[in-house]
Amino acid sequence: MIKGQLRVMGGLVLAAAFSLLGANPAVAQLKSVQGILSGVVRDTAGTPQMGATVEVIPESIEAATAPGIGFFTNTQGVFRNERLAPGFYTVRVTLAGFLPTLEKHVRVTANLTTLIRIQLQSMFASLEQLRRAPSSAPNEADDWKWVLRSATSVRPVLQWVDEDPLGTFTADSESVPSEPSRGRLEFTDGARRPGSVSSLPASPATAFAYDQQLGVTSRLLLAGLVSYDGESPAGGIATVWLPTGSLGAGPHTALVLRESKLGDMGPTFRGVRIDQGGSMVFGTRAILEYGGEYVLVGLGRSASSLRPRLQLDARMSDDWHASLIFASMPTGPEPLETLDGETANTLAAAVNELDAFPVLMWRAGRPVLESGFHEEMAAERKLGARGKLQVAAFHEDNTHIAVFGRGNNLPVADFFQDVYSNGFSYDGGSSSSWGTRAAYREKLGNDVELTALYAFAGALTPSSAATGPLRELFRTAGRHSAGAKVSGRVPRFGTRVSAGYQWISGATLTRVDSFGETLFDMEPYLHVGVHQRLPKFGPGRWEANAECDNLLAQGYLTLNTQDGRVTLMPAFRTFRGGLSLQF
Repeated sequence: MIKGQLRVMGGLVLAAAFSLLGANPAVAQLKSVQGILSGVVRDTAGTPQMGATVEVIPESIEAATAPGIGFFTNTQGVFRNERLAPGFYTVRVTLAGFLPTLEKHVRVTANLTTLIRIQLQSMFASLEQLRRAPSSAPNEADDWKWVLRSATSVRPVLQWVDEDPLGTFTADSESVPSEPSRGRLEFTDGARRPGSVSSLPASPATAFAYDQQLGVTSRLLLAGLVSYDGESPAGGIATVWLPTGSLGAGPHTALVLRESKLGDMGPTFRGVRIDQGGSMVFGTRAILEYGGEYVLVGLGRSASSLRPRLQLDARMSDDWHASLIFASMPTGPEPLETLDGETANTLAAAVNELDAFPVLMWRAGRPVLESGFHEEMAAERKLGARGKLQVAAFHEDNTHIAVFGRGNNLPVADFFQDVYSNGFSYDGGSSSSWGTRAAYREKLGNDVELTALYAFAGALTPSSAATGPLRELFRTAGRHSAGAKVSGRVPRFGTRVSAGYQWISGATLTRVDSFGETLFDMEPYLHVGVHQRLPKFGPGRWEANAECDNLLAQGYLTLNTQDGRVTLMPAFRTFRGGLSLQF
C-alpha cells in the first residue's frame, strides 16, 4: 500500500513539474508582450488554409534593416504572434498553388490584439481539385509528432494529411475533403465498454457531441448521453476544453459527470472524472505527453482514485523511435494527449470520454475501483514505406484486478451484480508481472491494413489448491497471446470492415496484455466490425455501425467455490450497433 501511494505521488509530482516547465516559457512571453498580431488565412471559398507561410515585416525606418518574422498557419488557418513592438507592419502570405498576398500598413498597438483576415486567390483554378485530391502515398499518422512547433498554437506543416472523419473516399466529387464536422449524433444499442460501471445498462441510448469555437484558436467539445431504459435510466455529460484548438498539440481539460440507476429499486451510481493533460516538445527529436485524472464515484459509499500518466517519445533516426511509458491501469479510451488532432475524429473522442471510468467492485462491503500501474520501454522501426515493427518490455503492478463472470445468489459484500442479469464484477486481488510484446503493422494497399500482435505476460489463472474465497483460487501465471487483424474499406461503397482473432494459451481470467490490446485496437478471440456509409439523404453524413466482440463466446470457465458455482470470462461476448450522423 505504501509503495503504491509513493508511486502515485511521484507520478503526480512529475506531471505537475512538467506542466510548470511547459508553462514557464508562456509566462515569460507574457511579461515581454508589447502587441499581439493574430489572423486567419482562407481561400475564396472560405476554407482555412494550413501551412501557409506568414512573414511580418516592420515598416518603420529604424527597423527597416531588421529581419522579418516568419511562421506558419495552423490547421484552422490561424497565425498569431505575441511579441511585436507597436508600429506598422507589412504581412506577406504565401502558399503553394495560390498567388502571394500582401497586407500593408497593419497597425500593432501595445497591450492590444490586432486581428486581420487574409484571402488567398488560386493561381490555377483548374488545378484546385487536383491540389486537394487525397494522396496515394503512404501516410504515417505518428509523423505528426515530429512536426516542429514555432509556438503552441501555431505550427509549421511538413506533411499534408487528408482529413475525413469517416475515413472513406469515393470516386465522385465526395472524394474532396469537406469542412470538418461540427456535430455528431449516435443512436446505439449495447454497452460501449462492458464492465465499466458508467455503462452498465446495455439499453438503447442517444449520444451527441458538438464542437464550439471559442475565440481565435480555442475550442470546446461538448458531449452527452441519455439512455431510454425506464427502469435503469442513465445519462451523462462531458466537456473537453482545447486552448490551442487541436488534440495532441497542446493542453486539454476534460470534465465528465455520469449517473446510472441500477434498477427501479436499486442504488444510483454517480461519478465525476477530471482529466488534465498536454504535450511538450524538446528540441526536434523528443516529445513528452503528460496527464492525470481524478475519479470520484458514489454508490451508497464513495471511492476515489488518482491516476497519473507520462509518455516520452524520442526519434533516434528516420527509421527508429523509442518510448518510455508510465500509465495507470486499467486502460480505457486512448488518452486525449496521444491522439493526432489532424486525423482523429475529435467528436468521437469526446463521446468516448463518457465511458472512461474504471470498473467498480465491492470488497468486504465497500466499493473499490480497479487500479494498477504499467511501465513500459518500447522501440519501433519502420520497415519499408508501409510497415512498422515495435518491440516492448513492460511491467504491470495491479492492486485491484477486475474479474467478470456470471452466478446466482452470491454474497453481496464481495460481488457487484447486475440487477437484471446474473453477471457480476469481482475484485480478484493484486498481481505483479513482467511481459514482452512484438507488434507489426503494414498497409497492404491504400485501403487495407494488417496488424499482427504477440505478447507474453502474466494473467490471473484458476487454481484448485485453495478452498476459501474465490480470489484464493487465483494465481498469476505467464500466458502467450497472438493475434492478427485486417481492416479495410471499399471506396465505391464507403464500407469499412475489420476482422481479427487473438489466441490465448491456456485458461485465463483476465487479459494478457490489456495495454497493448488498447494500443493496437485488438480484442481477445474473434471480433468483427462493419461501418457502412449510407446514401446521402437530408443534412449531414449517415453511417450504420455494427461491432461484435468474442463472437464465438470463447474463454469461459466454470468453477465451483464456497460462494457457489460461477462462470468466469476474460472477454465478454457483446454486440453493439446503431446509426451515427455527422454534420
